[in-house]
Amino acid sequence: MSGETLQVFITMVIYMSVVIVIGLYFAKRSNESSDNFFLGGRTIGPWVSALSAASSDMSGWLLMGLPGVAYWYGLSDAVWTAIGLAAGTIINWIWVAKRLRRYSVIAGNSITLPEFFSNRFKDTKKVLLTLTALWILVFFVVYAASCFVTVGKLFSTLFGFSYISMMILGAVFVLFYTTVGGFLAETASDTMQASIMILALSTVLIVGTSAAGGMSEVINNAKSIPGFFEFFGIASPAVGSDGTQLVVNGVPQFGAAGKYGFYTILSTLAWGLGYFGMPHVLLRFMAIRDEKEVRISATIAGVWVVISLFAAVMIGIIGRALFPTALTTAGAAETVFIVTAQTLFNPIFAGLAMAGILAATISSADSYLLIGASAFSKNIYQGLFKEEATDKQVMIMTRIILFTITIIGIIVALNENSVIFTIVSFAWAGLGATFGPVMLFSLFWKRTTREGAIAGMLAGGITVFVWKLLLKPMGGLFGVYELLPAFIISCIFIYAISKMTAEPSAEIQEEFEMAKNK
Repeated sequence: MSGETLQVFITMVIYMSVVIVIGLYFAKRSNESSDNFFLGGRTIGPWVSALSAASSDMSGWLLMGLPGVAYWYGLSDAVWTAIGLAAGTIINWIWVAKRLRRYSVIAGNSITLPEFFSNRFKDTKKVLLTLTALWILVFFVVYAASCFVTVGKLFSTLFGFSYISMMILGAVFVLFYTTVGGFLAETASDTMQASIMILALSTVLIVGTSAAGGMSEVINNAKSIPGFFEFFGIASPAVGSDGTQLVVNGVPQFGAAGKYGFYTILSTLAWGLGYFGMPHVLLRFMAIRDEKEVRISATIAGVWVVISLFAAVMIGIIGRALFPTALTTAGAAETVFIVTAQTLFNPIFAGLAMAGILAATISSADSYLLIGASAFSKNIYQGLFKEEATDKQVMIMTRIILFTITIIGIIVALNENSVIFTIVSFAWAGLGATFGPVMLFSLFWKRTTREGAIAGMLAGGITVFVWKLLLKPMGGLFGVYELLPAFIISCIFIYAISKMTAEPSAEIQEEFEMAKNK
């Protein structure tokens, strides 16, 4: 390891040490009760709720996956995704946050998403609770795996270490600090990490633009590639049989520009629908100390996400101008942020920029592990099998499940050629279609029934799998992002089955009105 690389490594180790200190600081308070461990006792303020939600939501794909898409395919695919995500973030905070914060207290003081759905519909048979918990476990294992892939790629690219050993080490690190500090440590460190992420993105954007000769040179280079700098076209890298882009006389080769029509744009914008069903974001809404502070949080989250997404997309465009032949596969393209920072910054600042990726990854992975563990220990273990379980027993089970999820996530992440964006898009669709429609109907339609919610949850989750694995490969109209059809089908099932079944009880309707009118 060279002297410069060692400095980068030391900087990142210092950062990881700070995260551990945060976990240890909150350890005692978090372990006082399961309520504190899973939801922080509903005590987080507007800045922490907004920034921790943003950083846990975006994960490592913001600094690797999204710039990688922009580097490989050009502006359209990345920018329409970013627009959908920005709109989804803002609408979710404005429309859902306050109502969910209020309703989660009215509905039995629910501290997890499965509890909220179960209490909202007075589901004494706990079918909703079980379904929600199981879907969370399925998709959050995939999500955690994407974070472990990010850590493995980061350290193997930076330091030449073994991908698998670094991926496992990163997973163990996240497991340790999540187990120790719980939700309070998670939200506190996520707030710090959100600050590092936006600083890293902004700095790499500014320095990269300057190194490329200014924004005009970046745009001219992008326009020279067919379909690369278009909103309604897409670049088509010419690749060999091994998926590596062809390079002739030092020039990367591209085919004719592809079309990026209305149907494709609608598919890409559908990313924004996912927010209504993201447990790690919805949990922040439930944990806000005062619903009156939601407006402040919404403003903070909106500004953060717009700046961060814009910077991430442009870093990919700038990277194509700076390193046209350096990253010749879709997987390698996801390291454009790393390559840019390493090349243009001195080791200390490069280390801080790399800490931004680590921050994004850790802030997401800890949320996925914690919510996945709570779904099982609080809702399945205590909710179904051992209702008399004490807080201590629930906490012990939580740690066992945290370990189990980590192991499964490591197994899923063993393939170092995994494309982060692809992994995240599937998990995002699964969570968004399974929980998003049910959440919206639960909050805003009094006529929604327990049977309708169950049908919608099953329809959304199953459609994601069927569409992704069976229909999407057929192309054509089936080529749409699976979240969009799954979300629509879930909504249809919720409405139709609710209309076909008896109206909710007077108690349920009364609670709905309380949440609506308070």
